[in-house]
Amino acid sequence: MTPPLAYLFDMDGLLLDSERIYGAVARDILVPQGFEVEAVDAFFLTMVGCSGAESVRRLEMFLGAGADVDGFNGAWHAEVAKRVGANVPLRPTVRDSVARLAGQGARMAVVTSTSGEAARRHLGGAGLLDHFEAVLGGDEVSARKPDPAPYVEAAALLGLAPDMCAAFEDSDRGITSAVHAGCRAVQVPDMRPADLPLPALGQLVAPDLATALEMVGAFAQRNVAE
Repeated sequence: MTPPLAYLFDMDGLLLDSERIYGAVARDILVPQGFEVEAVDAFFLTMVGCSGAESVRRLEMFLGAGADVDGFNGAWHAEVAKRVGANVPLRPTVRDSVARLAGQGARMAVVTSTSGEAARRHLGGAGLLDHFEAVLGGDEVSARKPDPAPYVEAAALLGLAPDMCAAFEDSDRGITSAVHAGCRAVQVPDMRPADLPLPALGQLVAPDLATALEMVGAFAQRNVAE
């Protein structure tokens, strides 16, 4: 299998184990206000992969009429940033996989719904930022996932067509964006409702990033050499 010319990665839930922090902070804020833990957890799973605007819309529906959505959203993201800044957890196999690609001279970029400034800060805190040629945030694209624009525009930043790139996503919205952009796409599911089937988009599915990279032939050249 011919390896892709570049590798495009989602961030939250794919590289960084930050989705669980978002969920924990939501519980810490909402449960003392009378919301049930189970209801908060179930609602949060519907938020994974959403853009900022879509998150606000869903929060308005969940919190109810008269709720201070902006106040909650501000406190939520501030506490998440604090916790992630103190300790940026990675998803399994990520550090070794990204380092191995970097050692091969692979071209890599991050394509995330998080703002570009926050994404670069979080990746820097995780010790990953220097491996990426570009980081494209949700506030730096013409349209957000599940629109294909983020992956089309990330590939263009590298001077490539999307079909020359492999893309890796955990969320359904993200994998929809990657597939419709034309990337060789692999979904590595993380936090999602247990009874929700994966979208049937023709994507590959892997249990972790290392396996996903093997599926697209990322380490083929090194394996031959070994």
